Amino acid sequence: MTEQSYTAICFGEILWDVLPDGAQPGGAPMNVAYHLNQLGITAGVVSKKGNDEEGERLIRFLEEHRVDTSLIQTDNTHPTGKVLATPGKNYEMQYDIVFPVAWDFIDVAEGVPQQVAASGLFVFGSLAARNEHSRKTLFTLLSRATTKIMDINLRPPHFTQDVVEALLNEATMLKLNENELELLSGWYTFTGTMQEQAAALGKRFSLPDIIITKGADGAAYYTNGAFYEHPGFKVDVVDTVGSGDAFLAGFLSRLLKGSTPETALDFACRLGSFIATQKGACPDYDVTAL
Repeated sequence: MTEQSYTAICFGEILWDVLPDGAQPGGAPMNVAYHLNQLGITAGVVSKKGNDEEGERLIRFLEEHRVDTSLIQTDNTHPTGKVLATPGKNYEMQYDIVFPVAWDFIDVAEGVPQQVAASGLFVFGSLAARNEHSRKTLFTLLSRATTKIMDINLRPPHFTQDVVEALLNEATMLKLNENELELLSGWYTFTGTMQEQAAALGKRFSLPDIIITKGADGAAYYTNGAFYEHPGFKVDVVDTVGSGDAFLAGFLSRLLKGSTPETALDFACRLGSFIATQKGACPDYDVTAL
């Protein structure tokens, strides 16, 4: 069992985003952990890589950027994860997520449940629940977590309504984009404004906090009946890979430091917009320059 202590633990996929002009490190949980660490929040990643060069390169990348890798397991059977990413309309990315890969087989490693219980935040999504092995591990760790942040990350065909609902029932905070809010609202015939749909979703799943990203149009935050919005920042987009993950890390980092919802939204939108001007999800950057 590692002696490392964490403010946040992120669970799920680590992989290579294979873009038209080359491969970049990625995976939403890894991206969130990367940016939390860049923002001064100690975050670990519970995941699994393959016993291959791609996996070693991911480990080297994280270590070079001062991200703890001691919770990342190695799979001798399945390869390191890979996503084939192509740009679509409005700079939105289309993803072909290879299956099965190492992060589909994450184990409940010795000491990890205790690490999750001791950390302040546990960040997870739906993608790592696509396979039964990692899904069982995720629910085991959720049973030990306190503040459970679901970055929903719905990627067809890698989710089912039943699994998403089970995860929503575990979450204490939800982050999703406006398309995902529309999808979930359709499941339950929620109507009205974005605020009204968020309120209905929050009521159904006992979620006091819901963050909604709107791409170039900024973001919104529903918390205990209050609703905050930010119009976002207009930037020249290189690619949008990981901008939502950076947004979430930025938002959580400011809430942890006691910022108001308005200040947290502003910083999160600023960081997410900056990442959209960079190549890949995890570029080098100076926080003080944002």
